[in-house]
This record gives sequence, structure tokens and C-alpha cells, in this order.
Amino acid sequence: MKKKKERPNPSSPSSVSIASHPAQVELAGLRRRLASLLYEALLLLGVLALTFMVPYLLLGIFFHITPAGWVEWGHLYVVLGAYFLWYWCRRGQTLAMQTWRLRLVTADGRAPSLPVAWLRYTLAWPSVLCLGFGLAWALIDRDRQFLHDRLAGTRIVMLS
Repeated sequence: MKKKKERPNPSSPSSVSIASHPAQVELAGLRRRLASLLYEALLLLGVLALTFMVPYLLLGIFFHITPAGWVEWGHLYVVLGAYFLWYWCRRGQTLAMQTWRLRLVTADGRAPSLPVAWLRYTLAWPSVLCLGFGLAWALIDRDRQFLHDRLAGTRIVMLS
């Protein structure tokens, strides 16, 4: 019985980096990244309903407690950070990025390390919350990258 040759799975973390195949690397277009961002927002509604809204509803109903605003913002930051860091560090893709065939990579073509992913995530907050300035930055950037990607040394590429 012949053994089939197993092909490497490009989505597995131990697979060959994108940088080893420079001909296949193509920066993702702005429209595709914005569409993925919109889809990500819809997916995050479910994540936030489970990890943010439900605990605060239970605190209010059973203990009549409403945490301070800074506690809620901190909780939101940690919950979303855990979601993004988990996906970015494992495969370089969140659920929405998988759907749109996008991957977050560093300059060497690998999934970002925890410190790099954390830096990108932290920089994305003011990028988005300051009236989307960091997203609009892509309109003037030479590679059409978001400001937080430029500062963190990451980029979003298309998968073949």
C-alpha cells in the first residue's frame, strides 16, 4: 500500500512562513481589509455578549452592582485583547480574516509574536477610536497599510 505524500498545511502554525515564498506574498487591498473589519465587528458582538454583557447583567440583577466606567473599559480591552491575541499568535488570522483569506504577518512573513501582537492591538485602539484616523492613514500610506500596522511592523497579506 502506497503512502500518500502529505502536503504542508499553510494555515498550521508550524508550516513554512510566507516569507519563504516571496512570489506568493501580496498585500491585501484596502477594501478587502475594511470588509473583513466590518465582518469582525459582527462576530465580536457575540463574543462581547458572552464575555462582557452577561457578567454585567448578572452583577446588576443579583448584586445591584454597576462597575465604574474605567473597570468596564478595562474589561472590554482585556476581553478583546484575549480574542485577537489568541488568533493572531496562533495562526495570524481571526475568524473574519479566515473568511476573507487574509493573514497578519510580520516583516519576515511569520505570525506575530505575543509582544508584537499586543503592540498592534494596543495601537489599534487609538487608531480606530480617534475617528478612524489610523484606518484613514491607509489612504496616504505608500503600501496602503493602517497606521497601527505601520507602527507595529506588521501587515495583512492575501492568501492564495
